[in-house]
Amino acid sequence: MNARRPWWASGLMYAALALYMVYLAFPLVWMLSTSFKPAPEISALVPSLLPDDPTLGNYLSAFEQQNIARSALNSLQISIITAVVSVLIALPAAYAVARIRSRLNKAVIGWVLLSQMFPLILILVPLFLLLRYIHLANTHLGLIIVYVVWSLPFSLWLLQGHIKAIPVEVEEAAAVDGASRLRIIKDVVAPLLIPGLIATVMFAFIQAWNEFFFALAVLKDPELATLSITLAKFTGVDGTAQWGPLAASCFLATLPSLALFALIQRRLTSGLLSGAVKS
Repeated sequence: MNARRPWWASGLMYAALALYMVYLAFPLVWMLSTSFKPAPEISALVPSLLPDDPTLGNYLSAFEQQNIARSALNSLQISIITAVVSVLIALPAAYAVARIRSRLNKAVIGWVLLSQMFPLILILVPLFLLLRYIHLANTHLGLIIVYVVWSLPFSLWLLQGHIKAIPVEVEEAAAVDGASRLRIIKDVVAPLLIPGLIATVMFAFIQAWNEFFFALAVLKDPELATLSITLAKFTGVDGTAQWGPLAASCFLATLPSLALFALIQRRLTSGLLSGAVKS
């Protein structure tokens, strides 16, 4: 029989959870509040949590001073293509690593994990020289290739863990019925792998959406700039920042990620329940 938890233990647990939620939500709330504050309130010595005189001027300034809409569209296109291509490449590779038993697979997984520890600066120069050599520098295609290469190791590692969780007997039954290896991956493994695919897509999308370093090095044309590069333009060379338009732009930049997470979280839960029933 399970021992009943004391009331004070439950109270402490909920209090700690509430404090943690406040800690996580505070930056977003403060950014949203700042985006509606006029300049004098932002620079006040004793700032208030809520704006005393709310204004939409920061949002208008953000659109007037920088091409936010164009940059957001560029980031959206690059992030979606990166997420889709990363999963399409990682899925068969992860299946091979998860299902084929050999010492080489262990070496592959070790190399995948080790590659995630390299500093970005180590691969930035070789990648840029390669892109320039094949005439893809300063293009979205070149940046997508960089993002796919960067997100592929973790996507592969993530998917192979989910594939291992699928019973091999399901695939053996499909093989007995005459299904080819490709058809097993497409019609048997992929549907059972929906939670893992969704998590991988979300990871690759958010990583590409928030990335700044590679985009700054690869893209030089302002019309091709991603949202992260455009946001940096609200900070001057002398270190001064336009906090109001910057907060408004940052809040707009977080909306796609929040919307995607809300959408995927719902489908991720349904996918987990579906997988539990099938297994």
